[in-house]
Amino acid sequence: MKTNYDNHPVLEAIDLTKRYEDGVLALDHVNFAIHAGELFAMLGGNGAGKTTAINLFLNLLDPTEGEARVNGVAAHLEPLKAKSQLAFVSENVVLYPNFTAIQNLDFFARLSGHNEYRTRDYRDVLLRVGLSEGSHNKRLKGFSKGMRQKCGIAIAILKNAPAILLDEPTAGLDPKAGYDFVQLLDSLRKEGKAILMSTHDIFRAREVADTIAIMDRGRMIMQKQASELQGQDLVQIYMQHMAGHSQSPQVADVVEI
Repeated sequence: MKTNYDNHPVLEAIDLTKRYEDGVLALDHVNFAIHAGELFAMLGGNGAGKTTAINLFLNLLDPTEGEARVNGVAAHLEPLKAKSQLAFVSENVVLYPNFTAIQNLDFFARLSGHNEYRTRDYRDVLLRVGLSEGSHNKRLKGFSKGMRQKCGIAIAILKNAPAILLDEPTAGLDPKAGYDFVQLLDSLRKEGKAILMSTHDIFRAREVADTIAIMDRGRMIMQKQASELQGQDLVQIYMQHMAGHSQSPQVADVVEI
């Protein structure tokens, strides 16, 4: 799957650690690197540290130790410079319900400094993410979750950032919407985007990821290239890794179809 663009990581976690004021260690010296044209999937149950890692790249939190770097820029030291190179799609995309799809795209594109787009550009990207032309001028308050997710990824595409962060992007999507979303991620990766995805969904992660990691209680307990996992039962691997690290079963939280 991987396409080699250069040797410089677009996203890099270096001993990334977050301990909250109440003493909870949410992230414990996590290390990984994602290059252009790669998709890195973090698997794990609730509380594993996946969202914390993403929030550190977005500078929604400051690290206790280590750094989250975007094209070599430490997010907590130069947050505006780092954020300018990131696009983010959350599990629950928050857009303006009384705006149409096109109005939302126009608002957020201008907010990120892109004033060059016209209505035709918005229609093209909405079609690309799978929203039919009849929905382009409809208000988002009538959209399903899957349709809102597609608007969110359309906004991320328009920002044209080198890196995309996804926090549980397929959660709650029906099988068709989930499949379409994975195909879109594959096309973005082939365009050279570096993608960090937090997910519970083992099966879709395996379909599209170049690297798969397993997180538990703030630690990265496995990190392997997808090619290393060919012919292996990823669910079984997950269960084996989690067995020695967690007191409560989390497999039901992770395996989604």
